[in-house]
Amino acid sequence: MLEKIKKSFRSASSKNGSYSVGMIALVICMVIVVNLIAGQLPESVKSIDISDNNIYGVSKTSKKVLNKLDKKVTFKIYAEKDSTDTRIKSFIKKYTALSDKISVKWIDPVLHPAALTKAGVDKNTIVISCKDTGKTKSVSFDDILVSDSYSYYTTGSSSASEFDGEGQFTSAINSVTSEQTEKVYYTTGHGEAIFSDSVTKLFSKNNLTTDEVNLMMTGEIPDDCDLLFMDAPSKDISDDEKTLLLNYLKKGGKVFIILGDSEDETPNLDEVLKEYGMQEADGYIADMQRSYQGNYYYIFPEITATDDLANNLESEMVLMINAHGLITTDPARDTITTTAFMQTSDNSYAVTEDKQEEGTYTLNALIAQKVTKDGIKAGAEAEVTYYGDLEDPDDAAVATRIVTADAKDTEEAKKKTLTGTVAEVEADHIVLDTADPENTLFSFVGTEGMFDGISVGDKVTVIYDGTLTDKTVAAQGVE
Repeated sequence: MLEKIKKSFRSASSKNGSYSVGMIALVICMVIVVNLIAGQLPESVKSIDISDNNIYGVSKTSKKVLNKLDKKVTFKIYAEKDSTDTRIKSFIKKYTALSDKISVKWIDPVLHPAALTKAGVDKNTIVISCKDTGKTKSVSFDDILVSDSYSYYTTGSSSASEFDGEGQFTSAINSVTSEQTEKVYYTTGHGEAIFSDSVTKLFSKNNLTTDEVNLMMTGEIPDDCDLLFMDAPSKDISDDEKTLLLNYLKKGGKVFIILGDSEDETPNLDEVLKEYGMQEADGYIADMQRSYQGNYYYIFPEITATDDLANNLESEMVLMINAHGLITTDPARDTITTTAFMQTSDNSYAVTEDKQEEGTYTLNALIAQKVTKDGIKAGAEAEVTYYGDLEDPDDAAVATRIVTADAKDTEEAKKKTLTGTVAEVEADHIVLDTADPENTLFSFVGTEGMFDGISVGDKVTVIYDGTLTDKTVAAQGVE
């Protein structure tokens, strides 16, 4: 079997990979993500009916967006209602019913032909608008029910291969109600890959603007950078860039790194990974157990994350082609946590032309750190959020978070948060159990519907205003 792996490794096809679009959407919430070369499913797999996977359902993420919606949104549907595809019609009804802030109006273009010209749209289009912001966004039926053009050219008829009602609607609502647009900068100068049209569309769909940055030329990361994207560099970063990246990350910056095939050694980039508890394995990863039809380099990794980042992915199969692997190590500071997002089975190998190393490999990882620069050391200035009494030994103060002086200007430092297990939850209030024996229960009052979708026993983080010793603590949101 190993010889078979080795032979397949030498083949030309095993040395060419492509990128999975599906994983890009997850980067917004991450501090660092290291993704690997991932491929899209072949057409024979894509054509399988996946309606049993709840593709017409509404995810927890979208429900949270709708629950927090504080502006009125209008859906104007320019289409003949009776002739509209039942799947689209039913989903519109199901989705819009989840928020009383959404109103729906059907406009028949046959009865009102001038309406299309006035709106500047074609028929079978939904115009989603918000009066408070003055923003609008159009969603075509073709964007919701995507036809399979491949089948048209092969059979002469087209069929729907994808239903994206939820993605289109939630994206549009975020876009028209948002007061600002987040910005993604992608690095250049190291032989990075170029974003495909599908990735660019995905960024736009998630209300993100993109721009390039050459760190060697600028010597800094732009102040308006919400996410720095390094897409499969083939050359190493410089010493100055390494220092720039590490300083940016320590201040709470967000970076997405895709590891590709590099032409030479990359000691500086390796140092950045090492700082955050990761080391790249030699060669390509072959999985004897979780592979596509016996092709050991076509891997269906196990999705091991359990938080919102893996929402709606637990039941999905992500295919990664000719991937490099990661080995998790001890990070440089105990304020850093490294979590495997995708992993192979334990019957896997890191394969080069000379050797095969058996083990379990991480294919995607995320890292988070406390709001500090260099950890907490004696003599350092810090701001401590606590509950209890500093002067009463019977009501000892318990710290909930620590922010060092050199990190106090970061966005993360401005938030007041408390994490615990939900002991009680209603539409407008929630009680968290911190499991502290002295001061265990904390009640937060929010707006109607703020805590919808949360159940007793869930572990959540409440963003609050005021102090934990207040009789009533006002919740600003929940994560």
